Amino acid sequence: MKTLNRSFRGKDKPTDVLSFPFHEAEELKRLSGPEPGAPFILGEIVICPEVAADNAALYGATLQEEMSRLLVHGFLHLLGYDHEKSESEARRMRRKERQLLNALERMD
Repeated sequence: MKTLNRSFRGKDKPTDVLSFPFHEAEELKRLSGPEPGAPFILGEIVICPEVAADNAALYGATLQEEMSRLLVHGFLHLLGYDHEKSESEARRMRRKERQLLNALERMD
């Protein structure tokens, strides 16, 4: 994960999650969507289990909870959310993250 983070973000340290979108945010807004039932690939999400385990311990969460959070976080990045743009965008992303995680919990 350190190698990926260095190669794609210029940060020489491991990270918890990386997203690699197949579409630019503006392109996603213009897409009408795939045919019903047809697959549509937004991109790839890579999660580092070791960093996720460290995060879980730090946040007092289970590994499963943290992995779910990271998956949702990565998914939002694929949809064009970017918490590094501004504090208002970070708040918007955190709010959407909580909404999706709450929805997932209700499905269990």
